[in-house]
Amino acid sequence: MIDKEKLKKYLKSMKKPQSFGELSKRLCGTSKETRLLKKYLREQLRLGVVVRTKNGHYGPAEGMGLATGYFEAHRGGYGFVIVDKSGERDIFIPGRKTNGAMDNDRVIVRMEDTRRREGSIVQVVERVSDKVFGRVDYVGNACYLKPKNKTIMFDLFIPEKDTLNAKSGDNVIAEIKDYGNSNRPPTGKITKILTVPEGPKSEIDMIAEEFHLPVRFPKAVSSEAKALPDNITSDMITERMDLRALKTVTIDGERARDFDDAISIVKEGLGYKLYVHIADVSHFVPWESALDMEARKRGTSVYFPDRVIPMFPKRLSEELCSLKPKVDRLAFTVEMCFREDGSRSSANFYPSVIRSNERMTYTAVKEILIEKNERQRKKYAALLPEFEAMEELCHKLRAVRLKRGSLDFDLPEPEIILDMQGGLQSIAGTERNFAHFIVEEFMIAANEAVSGFLESLKIPTVFRIHEAPDERKLDEIVKVLKCTISWSKNRISASDFPKIIAKASDTPFKEVINYLVLRSLKQARYSTVNESHFGLASVSYTHFTSPIRRYPDLVVHRVLREALTMGAHSGKQKEFSKKLSDIAFHCSHRERVAEEAERETINALRVWFLKDSVGEKFSGKIVGINVRGLRVRLDGHFIDGMVEVSQMFDDYYVFDDKNLTLRGKNTKKVFSIGSAVTVWIESVDMQEREILFSLKSPP
Repeated sequence: MIDKEKLKKYLKSMKKPQSFGELSKRLCGTSKETRLLKKYLREQLRLGVVVRTKNGHYGPAEGMGLATGYFEAHRGGYGFVIVDKSGERDIFIPGRKTNGAMDNDRVIVRMEDTRRREGSIVQVVERVSDKVFGRVDYVGNACYLKPKNKTIMFDLFIPEKDTLNAKSGDNVIAEIKDYGNSNRPPTGKITKILTVPEGPKSEIDMIAEEFHLPVRFPKAVSSEAKALPDNITSDMITERMDLRALKTVTIDGERARDFDDAISIVKEGLGYKLYVHIADVSHFVPWESALDMEARKRGTSVYFPDRVIPMFPKRLSEELCSLKPKVDRLAFTVEMCFREDGSRSSANFYPSVIRSNERMTYTAVKEILIEKNERQRKKYAALLPEFEAMEELCHKLRAVRLKRGSLDFDLPEPEIILDMQGGLQSIAGTERNFAHFIVEEFMIAANEAVSGFLESLKIPTVFRIHEAPDERKLDEIVKVLKCTISWSKNRISASDFPKIIAKASDTPFKEVINYLVLRSLKQARYSTVNESHFGLASVSYTHFTSPIRRYPDLVVHRVLREALTMGAHSGKQKEFSKKLSDIAFHCSHRERVAEEAERETINALRVWFLKDSVGEKFSGKIVGINVRGLRVRLDGHFIDGMVEVSQMFDDYYVFDDKNLTLRGKNTKKVFSIGSAVTVWIESVDMQEREILFSLKSPP
């Protein structure tokens, strides 16, 4: 009987592509086997393992000089294919050779220039999405949709019967019906006309539509959630480690509602025993249940300033699985012992039952440990020894991590506050405090422990990988470093990054350099092949600590549970491994969609904040300079905008890329990064979500 392994082995041995008839003749003896062959070929085609040529012959992608991966599109029309094969560098795809591939599509690529790592996409294996958000534009009587996503380099033709009577300028969602070719344009069908946002809240509604985020749960999912018990019952804690006597806390932001991690710590002589308790979502969500399939589809929770689009219904995410204080909760605990120098001596993993003593915030922990606030220290006196032990261990773990080359980006993030009516109160920059570092270090330690344990057993799992940056991108950084932090080397390598970040830390260029290094890095992603984590300098890393809001964490919980109960060679592990690759790819995509939606929301709300401020004066600081002009951040607000060089009328300004300045030809006026400036709001584009500043007051 034909099977996948036999088919793969035969395909690898083929000297040339063969037709289905030839394959069937050599591999099949019955009509049933012929049907199985057809099914297997379809599956291998979808995965990109097998390629079907124009004349209908089949062959292995690798044997035909092809590779599979996902396409990362850029606004300039070009892109890169992130290849699946471990250790392979990205392949550059010029704009004329993308073959209609869109961002995050799974593709087959042919290498055409090995020296320059340049190729062309020969086939789109799997479309990540067939929906597009954009604005309607009529050219004569012909209707087109102009995509809002700048990485989509084509307009979508909408036949008259599929316009839904949309008018020019309407924001719409359209379904792509035909991706087109060199002879015909891509065509689509408008499925929804969106209303014009009347405020920040409705703008967020539109962004959720724009990114096709599911805001409601299907009936079957809601029914499963409702059928769950209200509380933890005695039969649930049988055979679990009872840790309810341990002093345990959660540490989160003020507005957090889903608490999926808690911490306990015990001093042991000069060492420490750290317990990282993670909500045991897998106990309530069986594999392939309605809850599971919906969570897999969503991939992650999405966080907006006024709401969360959760991966699970609130019954789970904010109630039964949330590690709320003073109530029993099921957890999966990582128990780790650390020596005095911060090195780990042991790690154990087991299901547990815990009872959190307090729901702490980052602010409160900072006040206790850093500000020595007497009121807070008195309030939490019973937990003070534990907090101080956390502080000690955090310093040691952080020192170990930074010494091995881990990158530490200390960048401010925007915090947007909305009032009860959905109006904008403020947009300000927030920075991590020491309490954030405590949680960060302890979660990293737990994730590394789980990943290392599973890898030591050679059990298939989902790793969190972060590949080293492409050498080509590093050369672009050198000239910026030379004119900002007096960097002396003409070439840099990835190993220089920690030194670069440290050297910039006490300069006006700190933020610029941090962002520059950050942009040179590849995106972290999920993979079934461990390629280490460059940013953390971790040889083995996974995501285990947030199963309420990240689907890969839930999968890793299941893999770990199976490893602990059945060992490394259980049949269920093989069942997991068949699905893990697809899950890793899908969840990497869903994570990027969530990040883009959250980023677009921040851009949109900045525009709403300043929409009535055109002509007003603000003080600010130059945070970026390029050939287009100056990027200025307003003082007191985490809001950036451009001063375009074309609008600087007092002189002719030239961009000096060697010194990273704009210099006036006649006035010799120089603008450099970190300089204070006064700007006026020139324009606020609500549609494009862009803000333009001017250095001159309006007439």
